[in-house]
Amino acid sequence: MIAQERLSPERPLRVLFTFRAPVGGLFRHVQDLTKALIARGHQVGYVCDSMTGGERGNRLLKELEPSLALGVHRVPMHRRPHPSDWRALRLVSCLVNELKPDILHGQGAKGGLYARLAGVLTPNSGPIRCYTPHGGSLNFYPGSFFHKVFMKIELLLERGTDLFAFESRFVEDRFHEFVTVSKRPTIIALNGLYEHEFTPVVPQPDATDFLYVGEFREAKGIDVFVEAVSRLAREGLRVTTTMVGSGPSEEHIRTLISQRGIDDLFRWRGVTPAAEAFRLGRIMVVPSRFESLPYIVLEAVAGRLPLITTDVGGIPEIVPRTHQYLIKPNDANVLAAAMRHAAGRGSEDLCAEAALLSDLLRERFTVDVMAETIIAGYRRALTERRAA
Repeated sequence: MIAQERLSPERPLRVLFTFRAPVGGLFRHVQDLTKALIARGHQVGYVCDSMTGGERGNRLLKELEPSLALGVHRVPMHRRPHPSDWRALRLVSCLVNELKPDILHGQGAKGGLYARLAGVLTPNSGPIRCYTPHGGSLNFYPGSFFHKVFMKIELLLERGTDLFAFESRFVEDRFHEFVTVSKRPTIIALNGLYEHEFTPVVPQPDATDFLYVGEFREAKGIDVFVEAVSRLAREGLRVTTTMVGSGPSEEHIRTLISQRGIDDLFRWRGVTPAAEAFRLGRIMVVPSRFESLPYIVLEAVAGRLPLITTDVGGIPEIVPRTHQYLIKPNDANVLAAAMRHAAGRGSEDLCAEAALLSDLLRERFTVDVMAETIIAGYRRALTERRAA
């Protein structure tokens, strides 16, 4: 009787997520999927890093923990390959034996390693091993030493993968280009939004002209943004900017701003919820060099915040290429021109354009669609495993 229940195609699933840092868009994706799974009667657990997350990540995990039937299990994880990976791999192995999940879902490169390595050695056994890349290792500079090494690792781990759940067409194409076109079951489950996130943003009375929200690191192109603000200032257009977030490049960015003598044009806020952060500026700037399918762009567009963003990664899957402020990356002159043009337009004109972009998102980017797509992928992989 128990065996028949275990084989029932519609029975509740036991899903164990492995991922590194409980921060950023990856964690938002995992949280949204978790809540949708639990609402549908499935059981969920986490294996994640004990060293990152900060106060906000720790608080979110604590809030989620009572609803996670398979628990929260934290162990040190490093971004790059590290001897401590063996400790995490042993923990995942023990939890698989103890909790007997149906699905072991690796999110991001490090989470994907922990979820799939055992599957390379013992394919078609144990839980279904699912992988969702979030751009990390795939976005290393193509042709660099580390990129070549990581792509070789990805190719090895493909053998231990039962289901690929890509979060954008861009990441799937990137995987096909640099790793392989896998014959394993593959789905694309676009990151989703909730209905309340489509409420229009109303800027604060003292909002700055522009706004940056996100991590402070090289891939985000903040140095290009600083240079664009500096060039506008030299032309006599002294636009103000609020910087929201944190990251390893913060001190470098502050130094660049001081060297150009434009400290008075910048305000600084630490990590802040997006809905609150969006009210601090009138026009959002996303100057990234690399992205996959960034939540911050989804959230800004949904909230009808006027947007200047670079044409990288999966951003054109959110913002159509007809958008006049979808610009090429890594070019301070182009960014400065877009900022100059946008700053010179009336707010009603900008907001009307932002409303059209928001309406385009409403049907395609929902948490329910994302969750149902992934659950269908889980069940397909389970069916194919039984057939095998």
